[in-house]
Amino acid sequence: MNSDATPRREYRQTARAAAAEATAERIVSAFRARLERLWFDEIRLEDVAQDAGVTVQTVIRRFGGKEGLLQASSDQTAMEVMQIRGLPVGDPPAIIRAVVTDYENVGDYIMRILAQEDRYPALRLQGDRGRVEHRAWIAAVFAPWLDGLSPEAARRRTDALVIGTDLYVWKLVRRDMQRSVEELEDVMGRLVDAALKT
Repeated sequence: MNSDATPRREYRQTARAAAAEATAERIVSAFRARLERLWFDEIRLEDVAQDAGVTVQTVIRRFGGKEGLLQASSDQTAMEVMQIRGLPVGDPPAIIRAVVTDYENVGDYIMRILAQEDRYPALRLQGDRGRVEHRAWIAAVFAPWLDGLSPEAARRRTDALVIGTDLYVWKLVRRDMQRSVEELEDVMGRLVDAALKT
C-alpha cells in the first residue's frame, strides 16, 4: 500500500471542507446582501443562488431554505458584533466607541430585521437574540457599576444602560437627525453617565 495515500486523502478532504465552507460563506453573504435592501418575502432562493454562483439545490441542501439562511446570517452577525465590541470592561468611552462602531457596521441591516419581526417569527427570533446578547454584553462591560447592587437596583441600572446604548438611539441620531459619529458618542456618553449616577 502506498504510504502517501493517507496524507493525500487527508489533504483532499481538507481542501473539500474548505471549499464547502467558502461556498457556504458566499451563499450567506448573498442572502444577507439581499436582506439589507429587500423585505424578507421579496427574497427568492433562485436570486441568492445566482448571486452566490451556485444552484438552488446547493442552497437548499446546505441551509434548507430562507429560515436556515437567516439563522446562518444571525450567527455571522453575532460573531461580527462580538469581534467589534470585545469586552472593554469598566471603560465607558471605550464601551461607547465599541457599540457605535458595531452599529455603524450592521445598524441598517438590523433595523431592517426589526422592521419586519412582527410579520415573521424567524425574524422575531433574530431580534430577540440581539436584545438578549446586547443586555448580557452591557452587564459584562459595566460589571464594576453593577456588582454589589441589590437585584432590583442592578436591573434598573442595566435597563438605563441598555436604553442609553440602544440601536434606536443610533438610528435617531445618525439616520433621523443625521448627526456625526462624534455627536452620537457624546449623546450616548451623557446617557450612560446619567445611568451610572442613578
